[in-house]
This record gives sequence, C-alpha cells and structure tokens, in this order.
Amino acid sequence: MPIAGSGSRPGRLVEVAVDAAGAGGARPFTYRVPESLADLEDGEAVLVEFGRRQALGVVLGEAHEAPSTSTTKPLVDRVRADGPLLPPLALALARWVSEHYLAPPALVIRAMLPPGLLERLELVAERTPQPVDGELDAVDTDLLDQLGGGARPARDLAAPDGRAGLLRRLRGLASRDLVTLDWTLLGAGAAPRYERWIRLLPAGRAAAGALARGERQPGRPLGPRQIDALTELADRSVAADGVPAAEVAGRHGTATLASLVRRGLAETGVRERPRRPLATRAPGSRGGRPRSAELSEAQAAAVERIARAIEVRDPRPLLLDGVTGGGKTAIYVEAISAALAAGRPALVLVPEIALALPIVDRLRADLDARVALVHSGLGDGERADEWRRIRGGEVDIVVGTRLAVVAPLADVGVVIVDEEHDPAYKSDRTPRLQARDTAIRLAELAGAALVLGSATPAVDSLGRAFEGAYDRIVLPQRPTGSAPTVTVADLRTELAEGNRGLLSRVLDGALDALDTAAGEQAILVLNRRGTASVVLCRDCGHVQACPDCERPLVYHQAGTTLRCHHCGRATPLATRCPACKSPRIRYLGGGTERVEREVRANHPALRVARLDRDVAERRGAAARVLDAFAAGQTDVLVGTSLVAKGLDVPAVTLVGVVSSDVALNLPDERAAERTYQLLCQAVGRAGRGDRPGRAILQTYQPDNAVIRAVASGEGETFYTDELAMRQRFGSPPFGRLVKLTVALSDREAAEREGEAMAARLRERAGEHGTTVLGPAPAYIARRNDRWRYNLVLRGADPVATLGGDPGPPWSVDVDPESLL
Repeated sequence: MPIAGSGSRPGRLVEVAVDAAGAGGARPFTYRVPESLADLEDGEAVLVEFGRRQALGVVLGEAHEAPSTSTTKPLVDRVRADGPLLPPLALALARWVSEHYLAPPALVIRAMLPPGLLERLELVAERTPQPVDGELDAVDTDLLDQLGGGARPARDLAAPDGRAGLLRRLRGLASRDLVTLDWTLLGAGAAPRYERWIRLLPAGRAAAGALARGERQPGRPLGPRQIDALTELADRSVAADGVPAAEVAGRHGTATLASLVRRGLAETGVRERPRRPLATRAPGSRGGRPRSAELSEAQAAAVERIARAIEVRDPRPLLLDGVTGGGKTAIYVEAISAALAAGRPALVLVPEIALALPIVDRLRADLDARVALVHSGLGDGERADEWRRIRGGEVDIVVGTRLAVVAPLADVGVVIVDEEHDPAYKSDRTPRLQARDTAIRLAELAGAALVLGSATPAVDSLGRAFEGAYDRIVLPQRPTGSAPTVTVADLRTELAEGNRGLLSRVLDGALDALDTAAGEQAILVLNRRGTASVVLCRDCGHVQACPDCERPLVYHQAGTTLRCHHCGRATPLATRCPACKSPRIRYLGGGTERVEREVRANHPALRVARLDRDVAERRGAAARVLDAFAAGQTDVLVGTSLVAKGLDVPAVTLVGVVSSDVALNLPDERAAERTYQLLCQAVGRAGRGDRPGRAILQTYQPDNAVIRAVASGEGETFYTDELAMRQRFGSPPFGRLVKLTVALSDREAAEREGEAMAARLRERAGEHGTTVLGPAPAYIARRNDRWRYNLVLRGADPVATLGGDPGPPWSVDVDPESLL
C-alpha cells in the first residue's frame, strides 16, 4: 500500500533534511511545528533556523526520537512550491537511501528533485483583492501599483528607504491583508515555461464566417493584414485553447493581433508550455516486435507469475533469467499492462540512455499509455517538466536510467529493472546508490511486483536465487530466431601470420560475406574508445600520460587530441616526445575510431556508423545512430559496450567482438563476471530474425575459462565457479563490502591518513566479524591532483564497523561495484 503521510497537528516534532553544506547537513534535524503551520505536510519545503542563519529544508516526516520540545526550535515558515515536493513513498525511499548508503539526507533529496530547484529561494509579494481601508502614504501606494501586474520577488520592487525599509513596508501591508508574502522556490532551470496564446472570440468567428461568405463587414472594415490574421486564426480554430501568439505575430505583426483584441474579435492569455522530450518522436519509431505476436509457453508462464505478484502486492524479487532474444521485453509489456489494468503505474529502469528510447517506442506502440522519460541527457527544463508530470500523477509509465528510481511516484504497481546486472546502475557520486537494490526497496515500500531481467544475471543475484531469496524464472530459448554459432579467433596466430590489423581474417571474411542486398547487418564491439590506446616514444619508451591521473592518454583522430578517459582532460598532440624530444612517436593499440576507419578502408561498399561515449555525449546523437541502424540505413555499427546491450534488430546476422579480453585481467574481483556478461550480451545481438546468426570472438586468451564458457554456452558452470570463489572470500552475496577512499594532494599524507583510519577500524572490526583490507593505492592512484588510497571492509555488516560516514577527506561507497 502507498506510504501514509504524517497527520497535521501543531506542536508535533518533525525531521528536516537541512540543505546545508559540509558536516552540518550530514544528518536530519528535529524541529517543532508551530501553530501557524498546523496544516504542514511531509515533503514540503520549509525555512529553518540553522546555527546563526536561516536555511532551506525539506520535511522528511515524524521525528523518530523526541527531544525536549522546550529546547527544539520551531520551523520559521513554509516555502511555497505547490504542495509537497515529494510524495510519502518517495520520502520513505529517501530515508532508506540516506541510511543505507550513508548519504546526507539533503543530498538524497536534491537527487530526487529537478536540477536547480533549490538554488533560488525568493520572498515573493502578491497583491490581494482586498480594497484599501484607510489611507496609505505615497510609497505604500507605489508598492501596490508595482504589484498590480502580478506577483513579484521582493528584491525586484523599488522603495526609497532601502531593503530593510522595503521589507518593513511589505510586512505592514501584509498585516492589513493588502499583500501576501511567501517564500517561494524559483529554480531557474526548473521553472515552468510559459507562452502567450491567442484565440478568436465568438465575434471573431462570426466576422471570419462573414468574410468567407463574401458578406459585408459590420462596423469599421478590417484592413488586409487584419483579414489575413483573422482568417488564419479561424482556420486553426480547432484548437479551442488557442494558438501560440508568437507564431501568428511572426507572419502578421504584433500590432495586427493587438488590433483584433481591441476590437473584441480575439483574446490573449498566458499558459504553461510543457517541454516534452518525446513530443516530436512518433510512437513506434523503433518499436520492435508487434504485441500481437503469440507468447511462448515460457513467456506466458512468466507473465502469469508477475501478474499474480501485482495482484497480491508481493514485492519478492522475480529474476527473469532468459537467453538473449528470449522475449523479455514482450513479458515487460504484458506485466505493465496488468499493472495499468489494476490502476497502478509502472517503472522501467534501463542502464544506458541509448537503451531508453527502444523500450519507450515499444511501450508507446503497444500500450495506450502516458510515458515519461527520465535520464541525465535531457535538458534541465525537460527534466523539470517530466518531474512535475510524474509528481502530479499525469503519467502511467516512467522509463529511465538510474535517475528514474527516485522519481516522485506516489504509487507503483510493477518495477522492472532491465539488464539488472549492468554496473551502470551504480552511481559514482553521492548518493552512491545502486539503482537495482534501491528498486528492490522501492517495491517493498510500495507493495509492487519486482522484475529483475537479464540474459546474464549478476553473480550475486543468481546466488540469491539459489539461496531462495529471489524467485528465478527461466526462459530457455528464443521464441523466434535461433542461437548464433560462436567462433573464437586466436589473435596470437593472426599476429604470427603477419596480420597487424585490428580485424582477424575470419572476421574480415565474414564482413565480406555480409549479404547487404538481403538487408543483413553487423555489429562490431570494442570496449575502448579512440583511435590509439597508447602514445609511445619509439626512442625512449615514454608513454604520454594524463598529468592529473597519471593514466595513459588516448589518441582521438576525430579531434586530433589526446584525451584522458578517466577525468576527461584534453591535451594537444605532441610532435616531439616530452621526455627526450624525439619526433619518433607511435600510436599503439586501437579504439572504436580506428576500427571504424579500418572497416571503411577494407569494405568501402559498407555503410558504417560508430556509437561510443564520445558520440553519445552529443545531444540526440545516440538516438539518431540507433534509429538509422534499426531502419536499415547502416550496414555495420561499430561501438563500445553501448551497442552490446538491449538492441533488438532482427536483421543483424553477424557480431564481432574485436578484443574480447580487454578487461579480463583487471585487478578486480568482478572482472571475469563483467567480461562474461559483455561477451554474452554482444553475441546475443545476432540471429534474432529469420536468418541464422554468427558471432566471432577475437582474443589472445582462447583458453580462458570466460572465453570457453561464452563459446560453449555453458553459463551455469561459469556461475557455479564464480559463486564458489565469492563464498571463499565472503564477497556478495555471501557478505557485504564497503570501500573507503581518501584523496589528498600530498601522497605521504594520504597514506598516513589511510593507515590511521585502518588502525581505528581494526580496533572494532572483531566484534562485527569484519575484515579491514588496506590501505592500498587506488587503481587510478592520482586524480584531479589528489593521491588516492582505498580501504576495503568485508563482512556480514561492515557498515556497523564503520559506525557512520567518517566525513572529509574520506568518501564512502557502500556495496561498491568495483574495488579498483
């Protein structure tokens, strides 16, 4: 059931997330609700006394512990924001996120609001309809005149006696009920957008009709420009709420429209003009399979199981473990339909922005539902307007990346986490939440069905299913198409035979054989951007590195620059070695740009496109690339892991993984898991249509257990081995991890701070059964001119050992995705 809000009564104690920087905002604070705010609701913004100043806060709910009311400060005032900023369900989730991930509550609240909403707090004055009773001096009369055009921020009003005098006068006018004074949030990017509209009045429609019939105009005749404007407005009169005045004024002139208004033929007004990210996208642009397709027996059983969970409000996680192309999206559609039939909205999470539109298209094509889109690629105004729609209950389905898990839903009937294994669900900034795990908690709070979908489940998710904590639903085969054949190309042999290119002979031959006349397409995956991964001096061996991170810089031919893929720093190309001044500089390795160039050179007849983060950073670019590929306008799509996830294009018959072992040997315990998942997902893009599919894995390690598991399709063996190793070391799902990172400009100081913290933690680790590892230099030891050291806490409850957020200079990552 939806979470109930606190009752409205004066004198009650509430917890407030105070929007204060530093340690002051690290925990909620208790305040007393005064008589004047007796109707205050949880989730409302308030003004509070905080130290020697006033600060903005958000009411979280009733205080858990009740300090003495005589020493508890009262709330100063409410801040007008059209009701509560967040509904009770979102507030309950915010509390959990703050407590579980040791995140300051105000930062959690900020993450749940549109960007910039809390940045501008204004005292707004508005004239009331109350007539003036008694005399006013000239200054007060002028203030009322300034407010005649509507509400205005107090700082925009002019008065001869300065700001202090202005505020005294406004309060005096407020005491006489001539004005109202409200603290109001006027976030710049989050404010609604308004437009002026114009529409014909009955007299205008009558005049337009007379003109159309050639009848004589009553009264003073209209001029040619007025007639043209009147005719256009009449032609567009199907819009009962009018048309944008700027459009008509651009053709006929502002003075022409003003004359129609003066003559009583038209009227103007102001209305909100919502920013809709999907407004210009036709439903079904990339909608995939039709809903009319009959479900397989396994799909139908999965739908029945999820529908039952929706009906009885069972939040027990359902792990939908299906082969790639197994029809999970069709199950999602039916599950969402069941939730909507029950009168409850749905939430769908995807790991990447590029994967949001395909599922949005599918839902809009199959269901007559209102869909909201939430991700960081939207403009601030679009995010704010989508947030307002969700908060107002004006949407049926919310689709988005990890941001969407904290959308202001008042209720939700089914929560779907697609590609639940993906590390992109973990945030790398405070609050460092894991969206999948947060979705699990959201489902528990809302009494919603929860579906975790993946062809390659996270090792810890499958482990929890084996333990009985999750229900596992298996889709063993594809409803259409067939599993692709997998070939392993040994790059050691290729190199020994003189092949210095990035494409093996077998992959190059497969591209040659691609039947583009029949519509066949290919995907090439390389988990590295750029043109060359190392820039090396051939005389002294110096590798050009980022001065901030000390990681090798990557050459990007498109911008003729060297870029750091960790901090984003761009550096001009050096014509001579910085160390020995030699001009003999060589570019080693290869990224997506080089693969694209090599395919174009070897196969000039093929139409090639590229999709990596460098492309996706450009607004709308990822959608354009994927739309063109889905429409058959591109033959070969080259990309990073972005192209290995979620794409359902039946014409793809060939997938080539250019370098299968890029991340296989990283010093991280999830390296094998991540590589296995990427390879399986990539292979699964092939053979989804009527034609058989083929996948080619290029590798220097053909005997590696991960490569063998993918090539043979023996996933269960891989998972069993991984779980055995996790159990041996007490890693998830058999224990929990917390990673602490200290970052200081002085290397020795950072190491000393790490050693001191480790010593303090080890003193109390024994009572909690926690192991403290480190300190050790981070994998990227230096970033943004700071040296970084990690500590890792491993055990049943490492958070208890930590005892809370240690504060600066430490950052805390609870349940980290990586220990690098």
